[in-house]
Amino acid sequence: MHATTVAIDLAKDVFELAYADPAGRILERKRLTRRAFSRVMENCPQLVVVMEACGSAHYWGRRFQARGHTVRLLPPRDVRPYVRRNKTDRADAAGLVEAARCEQIADVPVKSPRQQGLQALHRVREQLKSQRTATINLVRGLLREYGVVIPNGSSKVRAAVLEALEDAGNDVPMVLRATLAEQLEHIVRLQADMATIEKRLAEEAGRDVAVQRYLTVPGVGLLTATALRAGAGDLSRFNSGRHLAAWIGLVPREHSSGHHRRLGRITKRGDAYLRTLLIHGGRAVLRSALTRRRAGQPLDRLQSWALDLAQRQGHNRAAVALANKLARRLWALDHYGTAFNPSHVSHKPA
Repeated sequence: MHATTVAIDLAKDVFELAYADPAGRILERKRLTRRAFSRVMENCPQLVVVMEACGSAHYWGRRFQARGHTVRLLPPRDVRPYVRRNKTDRADAAGLVEAARCEQIADVPVKSPRQQGLQALHRVREQLKSQRTATINLVRGLLREYGVVIPNGSSKVRAAVLEALEDAGNDVPMVLRATLAEQLEHIVRLQADMATIEKRLAEEAGRDVAVQRYLTVPGVGLLTATALRAGAGDLSRFNSGRHLAAWIGLVPREHSSGHHRRLGRITKRGDAYLRTLLIHGGRAVLRSALTRRRAGQPLDRLQSWALDLAQRQGHNRAAVALANKLARRLWALDHYGTAFNPSHVSHKPA
């Protein structure tokens, strides 16, 4: 057998392997358990290992790279068109072999344990935040049944609920008051856990020069900077800031033909969490610019551009456009290794 590539359909317990030659012809197939799979890959000669960038792919990728294999992780959305007929493990492995031959599919870099750790912290924080929001909504809904209306804003919930629990004149039964007090303590614990995660993210940010550089950009805070570092890794792998913005999904969707060019809404591809953080950052820049203009304070070039765009296209479109511009500037900071300069003017080469 002269196989040069092995396509692996990852799973929890059963792994499907397809060995192929340089022409993409499948020479051999194997269906292995987890223990047998690990043993076979450690003892085989160096190959090009092709996998989907899915659960546990980065872990296996690091193990295979340590053994001298060349690892290629392909985006699942780009592999799916190559899967023929019904969806089976054999068909998935064969589809990986075909997708690996397409030069237009960009590989997903294998993440380091630190990158995955940062991403895990963000995922846990989002889970805690969703639990806090659900608990706050639960308390709001329960008290509304007894005529107690809590003002908007999570910071106002605790004081309003405590006031309702101490008011003996409302209709809230005693059997419910103790449970609502316990829910308040649950909210406090969730907020404390979120603050602990943010503290750990700040400690990691203090040890990363790139993250410190990202934090100099207006609209980019601790969460956005660390999420970008964890999700995108080294931004030098993108050819330009436009490619980074397209990877995040902040460029218009295009449906063009002939002489007619049609641009629509943003593509919304890539990491939705990172895209959301950047758009929130754009909203923060807009809000700051509006505040400065009302106070009669001078505006920098970015703020002036944002306000002019918001006046022409609306607040939401301006926030998304700002997110696109922030992504491009983050790439430029990483590419040139400099801090953010709000007065910088780009000059095209002659």
